[in-house]
Amino acid sequence: MALNYEKKYYDQGFSFVVGIDEAGRGPLLGPVVACALILPKDFSSDLIDDSKKLSQKKKEQAYKLLIANALDYGIGIVSSQEIDELNIYQASRLAMIKALKALKHHYEVILTDAMSIPFENVSFEALIKGDQKAQCIAGASIIAKVTRDRLMEELDAQYPLYGIKSHKGYPTRKHLKALKEFGPIKGVHRYTY
Repeated sequence: MALNYEKKYYDQGFSFVVGIDEAGRGPLLGPVVACALILPKDFSSDLIDDSKKLSQKKKEQAYKLLIANALDYGIGIVSSQEIDELNIYQASRLAMIKALKALKHHYEVILTDAMSIPFENVSFEALIKGDQKAQCIAGASIIAKVTRDRLMEELDAQYPLYGIKSHKGYPTRKHLKALKEFGPIKGVHRYTY
């Protein structure tokens, strides 16, 4: 399937479409990370796809390509403590808003992967499976995922007994076993879902 949903807006005369997606809604620990990404109208790469479909190596390659070609991108991070205070849905929205606010470049259209966010005076569309339809959303998904994975590697260095590098905070057998054996890491594990 071609990732060219943005063309609908380019054909209407818009020039700057921002795609937003997040990573880290399902894990038991760590932040939720969102990316807002603006790509050039003529950007196209077969390497860009839904981040869940890419190997780690392909994600890293795509990340480098996206960073090198982006007109702009912004990152929004919401901590596990904030997730516990807000809930994961509201925390994901907040991460997306932070990512949008981090952009320096002007934009005219916002596309998200099924998440509604409150922004006025801008065309907005929440697409179901947006990371499989729009290149800017798929690219944002990749940048958010790689950014979060790198944060997980930093946590793994701090807490090596938990094997965070291998499970990235998701509820794998290894992670659940470590939780049972060592207990949750204060300020890192989430207590609400």
